[in-house]
Amino acid sequence: MSRIKTNEEILHLREGGRILAQILKTLGEYSKPGVSTEDINDYALQLAEDFGVEPVLLGYHPEFANHPYPAALCTSVNNTVQHGVPRADEVLKEGDIINLDMSIGYKGMITDSGITVPVGKTDSVSEKLMQTTREALALGIKAAQPGNHIGDIGHAIQTFVESRGFSIVEVLCGHGVGHAVHEEPQIPNYGRPGTGPLIKVGNVFAIEPIVNVGSKEVYFDDDGDGYSVYTVDGSRSAHFEHTVAITENGPEIMTRL
Repeated sequence: MSRIKTNEEILHLREGGRILAQILKTLGEYSKPGVSTEDINDYALQLAEDFGVEPVLLGYHPEFANHPYPAALCTSVNNTVQHGVPRADEVLKEGDIINLDMSIGYKGMITDSGITVPVGKTDSVSEKLMQTTREALALGIKAAQPGNHIGDIGHAIQTFVESRGFSIVEVLCGHGVGHAVHEEPQIPNYGRPGTGPLIKVGNVFAIEPIVNVGSKEVYFDDDGDGYSVYTVDGSRSAHFEHTVAITENGPEIMTRL
């Protein structure tokens, strides 16, 4: 289980989280037709420098990967579920949707957040997908009460998403965060109430529903960039994520303005 964070550490997470929220808001507004995902990455690097924060994904080397991650954030377009690597030849088009997922270090603490935004005007299914994922995140956070269990978070997310006719990606999940990008416990977006680790005051979680229009099945681009994950059926996917601290008064979102 993730180590309990002190009040001072949570203060630093709160400060860093607000910076990350501002960076993502700015990047979302920048994600227009004609902009490449490499352009977005370049802007993310500039914003990190401007705000005096560390883009901790750059050079991060997870166990599953053959090489370190080469960018400041993940840019996942349309049917790219997660971990999309920015590219100069990936140019956004009217009607696309793009997920921007970034982690930063500030005063020794790491926050992690993600948003999905439309590129110009998109279709009604994509709008419903994004709204459903956003609402599922809110319900997952609401379930992260002291004394509840990790399974309560996943159950709240899964039941809502499936009631809207979408599917939850099960092979990717949320996680503890704070001293590292990924800490224990894993936080699946599905589950049974009352199961899994106990949620305690001082825990800090990255809660992140990942929702597909079609099948929940995905595949990993092991022979390509080594990071990107795609929907098997080519359907669109959305992701929203907040870093959340568990306080005596309940969950507090660190990564919002």
